[in-house]
Amino acid sequence: MKLLIRKVNIVDSASPHNGKVKDVLIEDGIIKRIDDSIDVKADKTFEGKGKYLSIGWFDLRVNFREPGFEYKEDLLSGCKAAAAGGFTGVLCMPSTLPPVQSKSEIDLIISKTKNQLVDVFPSGTISINRDGKELSEMYDMFCSGAVAFTDDKNAVQNSGFMLLAMMYAKNFNGLIMSHADDTTLSLHGQMNESPSSTQLGLKGIPSLSEEMMINRDLFLAEYADCRIHVSTVSSAKSVDIIRKAKAKGIKVSCDVAAHQLMLDDSLLEGFDTNYKVTPPLRSKEDIEALKKGVADGTIDVICSDHSPEDIENKKKEFDHAAFGMIGLETAFAIATTSTKGSLSLEKLVEKFTMNPRRILSLPVPEIKEGAKANLTLFDSEIEWTFAEKDIVSKSKNTPFVGTTFKGKPIAVFNKGQYLEC
Repeated sequence: MKLLIRKVNIVDSASPHNGKVKDVLIEDGIIKRIDDSIDVKADKTFEGKGKYLSIGWFDLRVNFREPGFEYKEDLLSGCKAAAAGGFTGVLCMPSTLPPVQSKSEIDLIISKTKNQLVDVFPSGTISINRDGKELSEMYDMFCSGAVAFTDDKNAVQNSGFMLLAMMYAKNFNGLIMSHADDTTLSLHGQMNESPSSTQLGLKGIPSLSEEMMINRDLFLAEYADCRIHVSTVSSAKSVDIIRKAKAKGIKVSCDVAAHQLMLDDSLLEGFDTNYKVTPPLRSKEDIEALKKGVADGTIDVICSDHSPEDIENKKKEFDHAAFGMIGLETAFAIATTSTKGSLSLEKLVEKFTMNPRRILSLPVPEIKEGAKANLTLFDSEIEWTFAEKDIVSKSKNTPFVGTTFKGKPIAVFNKGQYLEC
């Protein structure tokens, strides 16, 4: 199959074609030619004028819910949602039933998704049943294809156990991903601790619970001299703590969920459970600090934190509703809209492409002749309104229906396949 992308702006800081307008010919999944003008009969032609072409986007944090919760999402529906959102690669969280804690679960994920357009990389749990008491079969999972280890939103509370996990993973260069939450401070919390939580009569989750745990994990990582990745930072002080740790030489990276760059805790006044997420939506001041962290490189990656939940778990009293929102279809649009004017397009693209792969020690695709075509075609300026029909995920738990964004994926290319978004 021959695919031709005409007159497209290439945005890839590692490519000699970066910043140039080129025609790109893809043949049988390989970039055959990149030139100023290519005259060839193609099976499909994409008009790229005013649009951009980058290496395929990668989402560092998704929940595909299989095995165990396929009614919320499954591996195949998750892949479709990822492709619709412009992603050609994702890291799957292990909080399934049973959890991804042995070779067999890793094998299931890899075998079931091997023919999908989207590359699905599994993460394994740190502990058996994600309860922070007994180490999972981390090395076996690593040998089978696990690229990171995390107990997802069950933060490891025991410091000695976390240190043991770090030192064990260091032996094979495994990556520990930390969800920062001291549950003795956040226990039973429903939203950010703020004047809004007081007015609404909801128990607050103080940013202190996140900041204390980040400090702990950084001390442990420094002591063990190993890598640590902090997932979904949400507070101004968290960003500052990580910024100082990086300057000190601690091997830390971090990401932020896209919705944290746009939504603040005042939106919960209507008790809409679609805004109930963890970490919780913080203040407008926190949002500005997060944007600054994205701009100065403290925050390495913007992820979707895609967390599908069915109607039964969301359409109930706020205190009893599940945390989480879907985000694959909107992550890039939220990031583009919220960082407009504060972050260059090239730097934004790096947070969706190179940085997540480098953190996971994965090969970074290239835009050059002879390379496998792992690409995302997108328009960073188009204005569009997100509608329920745009949701590809099995679940619909998002507050963004009806929101107008700037920036949208047009098509994705990977494994000799393509999809128009």
